[in-house]
Amino acid sequence: MKCPFCGHEDTQVKDSRPSEDGSVIRRRRACTECGSRFTTFERIQLRELTVIKRNGERKPFDFDKVVRAIQIACRKRPVTNEQIETIANRIVRALEMSGDSEIPVEHIGELIMEELSRLDKVAYIRFASVYKDFREARDFEEFMEKIEK
Repeated sequence: MKCPFCGHEDTQVKDSRPSEDGSVIRRRRACTECGSRFTTFERIQLRELTVIKRNGERKPFDFDKVVRAIQIACRKRPVTNEQIETIANRIVRALEMSGDSEIPVEHIGELIMEELSRLDKVAYIRFASVYKDFREARDFEEFMEKIEK
């Protein structure tokens, strides 16, 4: 693995730990040239996924975008990074197991909403407000009425 600090090609793994759900391995590395330390993550990838955006554009699936979307929704909520990582991994596994290599962005949004609804209601509503493009307070009220039923 190339050092992100000096670009040297040789780094050593100092520590490896599986994530809570066992789907990711966290590796702590040290550069043999400059001594800098950094962390890498290793994930299983069953297939290449392509996201079909609302405008029809196709883009490679980006795991980090899913994590960022969940992090934004969970900001200042009692949700740990491990919980966010676990949710993102579950979503990716569900997408990979679906058998489709081209996934509509709406499907990804629905999976994120489903996971957030079980994790934290405030994060769920925050994500929904962006995903469903709420424009005024009445949109929140209608959504709240729907989820309370």
